[in-house]
Amino acid sequence: MFRLSAKPRWWLVALLLLSGLSQLSAQTQTSTSRWEPEIQAFETHDRTNPPPRDGILFIGSSSFRLWKTLAQDFPGKPVINRGFGGSEIADSTAFADRIIFPYHPRLIVLYAGDNDLANGKSAQQVVADYRAFVHAVRARLPEAQIAFVSIKPSPSRWHLKEQIESANRQIAAIKEDGLLFIDVYGRMLGPDGKPDAGLFMPDGLHPNAKAYRLWAATIGPYLQ
Repeated sequence: MFRLSAKPRWWLVALLLLSGLSQLSAQTQTSTSRWEPEIQAFETHDRTNPPPRDGILFIGSSSFRLWKTLAQDFPGKPVINRGFGGSEIADSTAFADRIIFPYHPRLIVLYAGDNDLANGKSAQQVVADYRAFVHAVRARLPEAQIAFVSIKPSPSRWHLKEQIESANRQIAAIKEDGLLFIDVYGRMLGPDGKPDAGLFMPDGLHPNAKAYRLWAATIGPYLQ
């Protein structure tokens, strides 16, 4: 009768480890490959219209990508918009070599975490991913400041209120040199304490022109 050894053979352990690493690598590639067309479009634009070095980089998800009046809202400021829709914090970290470090920004303004929570991540994981982003940036750009724009309250994701507030609270509590927290959350609530529908597009998720004017007024002082 065939019997399994009580101690797994070394080659079987090695095979299992390699299999696990291969699956992890495949998952990472799958999670970032969806953004490849947008990232390549940024790189193509950069070759013909190089952004200024030491500028102000806005990066993150669609709430920044859809901010079409960004340059007009901050006249005289060397702003660069590299928001890519649907992205999470970890995606900005994954593409840092291509859409952060080449610009050598003096200030990075990050809006992300919204999609992370909607995709099932916990507030603690959002905070951990933010810390990983900060670590990656500081390893290459130690002098750059990083400003995290609070996760906004939106009608379509109001069921995530507790997680959003927890993530915002934990990130705001990180007190380190060069890290800024810009709170837009409270300014987007109505008198009833719920998201002000007048600040959102019909989808109840993305900011509209009025909201971007509010964001510009809130973020502007941090760009000095």
